[in-house]
Amino acid sequence: MLVLFLLLALLEECGYMSRIAFIMDRVFKRFGLSGKSFIPILIGTGCGVPGILASRTIEDESNRRLTVMTTTFIPCSAKLPIIALITGALFAGSPLQMWIGPLAYFIGIAAIICSGVILKKLRLFAGDPSPFLIELPAYHLPRVKSVLRVMLERVWAFVKRAGTIILLATILVWFLSSFDFSMQMVDTSDSMLAAIGSTISWIFAPLGWGDWRATTATFTGLIAKENVVGTFGVLYGFSEVAENGLEVWGTLANPALGGFTALAAFSFLVFNLLCAPCFAAIGAIHREMASPKWTFIAVAYQCVFAYVVAFCVYQIGLLVGGSFSVATIIAFILIALFLFLLFRPDPRRRARSGGAPAAKLQPSA
Repeated sequence: MLVLFLLLALLEECGYMSRIAFIMDRVFKRFGLSGKSFIPILIGTGCGVPGILASRTIEDESNRRLTVMTTTFIPCSAKLPIIALITGALFAGSPLQMWIGPLAYFIGIAAIICSGVILKKLRLFAGDPSPFLIELPAYHLPRVKSVLRVMLERVWAFVKRAGTIILLATILVWFLSSFDFSMQMVDTSDSMLAAIGSTISWIFAPLGWGDWRATTATFTGLIAKENVVGTFGVLYGFSEVAENGLEVWGTLANPALGGFTALAAFSFLVFNLLCAPCFAAIGAIHREMASPKWTFIAVAYQCVFAYVVAFCVYQIGLLVGGSFSVATIIAFILIALFLFLLFRPDPRRRARSGGAPAAKLQPSA
């Protein structure tokens, strides 16, 4: 993470960011976004919060809202431990192992592009694109002091979050997984957390991971995405886990012990990559949207989009493996609906082009 923030700070300081926004403007306009949307997306690979805040440089209101809603689809540094966990536990030694990490970024980019195309056709995001204006500073050598300051600010923000929110969340998970509702110390399977997780785990059963442990890890990931690995460590009885969850790899790869199959693990990864970000990022979305209504729309869209994609991935994967059910039919219907929304003509553009012909000028007498 230190290296990632350092490289992003170098790109910002040397004057490259403005130029890449200018170059990408023509490409991004095809997908309903602005070239300036590239800067929040690139910054979002480090952390979603500064990525969302960087969207305020976009003048057009609809483009800015679209950027805020889609920036967190790109995997941030907090999602890297989840990628490492799934890759190491379920795909170790597999030919697919080297592709899981890059594929996570390709999925994020595809989600941003598809969301931009689909949402820009809706009335909520209507509006003609504004002219692209941006200052192009001269290329210059980065100043060491400025680069280090930006890097350390971002790293310190993560350290504070790791030492407060993540620590408190892990303690809370431990408490809920160790006691029942009568405050008696019990096994994890009889704890308050197991009861709560089991109550709502059916929601994720069509995605392939209806176990209460996976459900709980997903919800603690809303506090901070790094919590997913720590939650698995606590629920599987390990007092200490590395960032990539090395200690729980064997248990996580065993479905008999509440683990995943490879297909279910990939579905779990896809959902956690695309669903609503952490509380800090949701707070940043609320700050930029300046509206509870738009904040709810953004979070709801991210969660529904993640659920649909993970559902289709798992059900189509089962079909490839020879399993067919009603859920498979639903998956094909959702894919057909998605393709229709993606490729249908923009009704506003068609209305503009289908207007009445211009009146002919009559020569004066």
